[in-house]
Amino acid sequence: MSVEKHLNGLAGTLTALRAQAPRLTRWGSTLARRLTEGGRLLAAGNGGSAAEAQHLTAELVGRYRHDRAPFSALALCAETSSVTAIANDYGYDQVFARQIAAHARPRDIVVLLSTSGRSENLLEAARTARKVGAQVWAFTGPAPNPLADLADDVLDLPGDPCHVQEAQLVAVHALCEAFEAALPTTLRRVS
Repeated sequence: MSVEKHLNGLAGTLTALRAQAPRLTRWGSTLARRLTEGGRLLAAGNGGSAAEAQHLTAELVGRYRHDRAPFSALALCAETSSVTAIANDYGYDQVFARQIAAHARPRDIVVLLSTSGRSENLLEAARTARKVGAQVWAFTGPAPNPLADLADDVLDLPGDPCHVQEAQLVAVHALCEAFEAALPTTLRRVS
């Protein structure tokens, strides 16, 4: 594939993402409300999607655009000792589900990122999150897919997996924009 073909494919996926702006704005408002009320965000993905999950949580614990209070956000894929112990003792399909059972509470938000929507460990994570009362948001490739079916809300994008993953980073940043815009003014800046 040429660079031009790659960029043209990405442009199509980004066009579809633009249509998802209302969903991202709604998610940002919900996330701001839940996190300021003491909830937390737990995120997970595999491979490049794991990196996107870590990117999202880093923006919430650190900052995105503005100095502000830190918020509770955990990237479950970054818990290497837990991931390897759980995979060894329970199987790789349980690496996120077991952590969600330990950490998630009602009204927390679990964000699961996947270009296929078919990874068994993310499907188990979604099932467990629903059992404990956490809300599940999924970033996926084209729907229908099993993860989209299990999530409370889904941002599904068309395109090749590489384009979906690239657009998911844009979606993470857009979610952070919406989150920070929805924060009460008193929390937007830390002195």
